[in-house]
Order: sequence, then structure tokens, then C-alpha cells
Amino acid sequence: MIIKILTLFPKMFEGFISESIIKRAIDKGVCQIEVIDMRTYSLDKHHHVDDTPCGGGAGMVLACDVVHRAILANAGSNTYKILMTPQGLPYKQAKALELAKKEEIMLICGHYEGFDERIRSFVDAEISIGDYVLTGGELASQVVCDSVIRLLDNAITKESHEDDSFSLGLLEYPQYTRPIEYEGMAVPEVLLNGNHRLINEFRKKEALRKTYLRRPDLLADYQLSKEEEKLLKEVIEEENKGL
Repeated sequence: MIIKILTLFPKMFEGFISESIIKRAIDKGVCQIEVIDMRTYSLDKHHHVDDTPCGGGAGMVLACDVVHRAILANAGSNTYKILMTPQGLPYKQAKALELAKKEEIMLICGHYEGFDERIRSFVDAEISIGDYVLTGGELASQVVCDSVIRLLDNAITKESHEDDSFSLGLLEYPQYTRPIEYEGMAVPEVLLNGNHRLINEFRKKEALRKTYLRRPDLLADYQLSKEEEKLLKEVIEEENKGL
């Protein structure tokens, strides 16, 4: 996969692409990340990329001609172009899975007061990573990159992301490691007995518990199996009793 990032602040990506799983994925050829400075597409001798808003108002607006030239110069016919904006659709794991199947994506990072509205006509999608406002789209684009790259073949083991929160529609079950007991808190005995049927049942039940307590909205769209219906009923009864 090729990921192209249009930004006014390319140095913000230096650490991101040179550490951890992202760096390993790049080194293994799983993905290629190109960070492109949109400022180089300004025709102004001072490389201005923004201007005051028409009609007045605070802040500066990113100019459509600069962004459009950057897109045209770097996007191919198969490039899926994404505008990072708080006005976009909320980013979900399902979208990450969709993007991971693309050959090439382009993430366009806004800054200042926002985009010239006409820029929206040059992209295929608009994404928001949450109901809050950042200084620019750089951090948001890194979130999208990270969530997509870890889904690519050979980036990490398939088992490492199959049970992630949201991947199966539920929050992930609780995880433990050594020491077995720490400050009076012990690893659940069921995880130590080697009975994989009981372990899987425990994990499924606790995933349902976490989802029920923390994100009950997810259960509204989740198709429960017969076993899961039984486990969820047990969870609800236990929680109502304060167990």
C-alpha cells in the first residue's frame, strides 16, 4: 500500500514513520509513506498557502488552488483521497478495514481556520477522528495511518488484531500477564488452568461485560449468537446484583 500525506508541516511525521510498527512495516515493504509539503505548490513567492476568509471573520483559510495543485501532482487514477476534518464522518474500525484494502490513499491535512469549501469537491471522503478540534489534521492523519497499517498483511501477526476492540463489534476482553498476583490483585484462575474452552468462554463473556458497561451502544448493532445471548444475560444479572 502507498500512503501519501499532504501537509504544511512535514517534520511532524519524522518520529511517526521512524519508530515501532510503522517503521518495521515500511522496512519490510508492507507500505510506503510519502509526506508531501503542500507549501511547495504555492505560486506566491513567499509560499503563502492561506488567505483571509471571504466575508470577514477570524483566522486564515487554506486556499483551494494550492491544495488542488498538490492533489493533482501526487494523486493517480486509483488514489483514494481523504480530507481530515472535524466535519467528516466519525472514524470507525470498519473504515480502517475498508481503507486497508485500497492500493493507494491520500490524507489531506488542514490547518489554520479550515479549508476553502471548494476543496471538498476534489476528495473521495472526509474523516473525523472525534468530536473535538485539533490545530491541524496531522495528528488525525497519523491515527488513520496507524489503524490502517496494522491491518495490512505482514505488518503484525493476524492474530494480534483479529480480537482487537471493535474488530468483532465488541470491546476487547481483559488481558493479563505476570506477575500472577500484584498488590492483592490476581490474574483470574480460569486463565491459568490450560482449559482453552473455558478460557474462550471467559474472554467472550468479559468482552460482552466490558461492552455492556462501557459501550452499550455497540450492542445495538451486534448480532448475538445463542451462546452470547446466554453469557450477556449472565453478565446483566451479575451486574445488577453487584457481583
